[in-house]
Amino acid sequence: MHAITITEPGGPDVLVWTEVDDPVPGDGEVLVEVAAGAVNRADILQRQGFYDPPPGASPYPGLECAGRIAELGPGVGGWKAGDGVCALLAGGGYAQKVVVPHGQLLPLPDTPDGPLDPVTAAALPEVVCTVWSNVFMHAKLRPGETLLVHGGASGIGTMAIQLAKAVGARVAVTAGSREKLERCAELGADVLIDYREQDFAEEVRAATGGRGADVILDIIGAKYLERNVKALARGGRIVVIGLQGGVKGELNLGALLAKCGTVSATSLRGRPPGEKAEIVAAVREHVWPLIAAGRVRAVVDRTVPMSNASRAHRVLEESDHVGKVVLTV
Repeated sequence: MHAITITEPGGPDVLVWTEVDDPVPGDGEVLVEVAAGAVNRADILQRQGFYDPPPGASPYPGLECAGRIAELGPGVGGWKAGDGVCALLAGGGYAQKVVVPHGQLLPLPDTPDGPLDPVTAAALPEVVCTVWSNVFMHAKLRPGETLLVHGGASGIGTMAIQLAKAVGARVAVTAGSREKLERCAELGADVLIDYREQDFAEEVRAATGGRGADVILDIIGAKYLERNVKALARGGRIVVIGLQGGVKGELNLGALLAKCGTVSATSLRGRPPGEKAEIVAAVREHVWPLIAAGRVRAVVDRTVPMSNASRAHRVLEESDHVGKVVLTV
């Protein structure tokens, strides 16, 4: 098969479409013939040499894919060769074939127009599992609460807006242009904040009558820590899932204590397969019906041939997209 290999840590040009050995499924695993995969910020970090795959994972980048099952490993039930699937991966999605623990598989979801095509489905597993596990399973967003999403036009952001609205929450978003904020509004965002021109903490408090956000989904990290606490409602929950703004910040514990708030940080890629399987099962139970009803959809900005993954990485690095960039085989 062919896969995108990383010749050395560096820029997008180190991504090379190379012939490699086919993977072989082990106990509890399936082999998936990949039709498409999607690009995530973690892939860029891996390419740069800052985010190694977990032990035992494929060395190739790619945290999600869609395609068809080619082969079942020992001990796998409930699936058969030929089934259309999408999958949450620890790595290996930038390839023609990938091995996946069976608990990290999802059927291609239904939509009001019929089964979702694999190219669009490839944009779902990582963002849906990230948002559902953090916003709903961890932070326990409830109907009537306010969710603040940083990077509202990103793949994570576009999914968080839709899922929060589907459960009856109010959504505030930050983004870096009027065009991106308008796209967020089309997905249901209620409060639109241009982080280049506005103080998001002040805007969120003004929009909520001084209460603040009950849950904050943060991809920035240290740079936003102080203002996130200012934007937080009493009893609010900040969940940090990215570090684009640095890894070390100063936290005013007095301000956090006064609000009875919490700050937590999570990562999806390095979790054990059992934990990932629980998240995937919850997504299938709660999110797949929303997609089937037309209330939630994948937002795909563009598709790029997988062999030209370097171009897709440049798009993400320039933030010249809304939603997901998908790689097609």
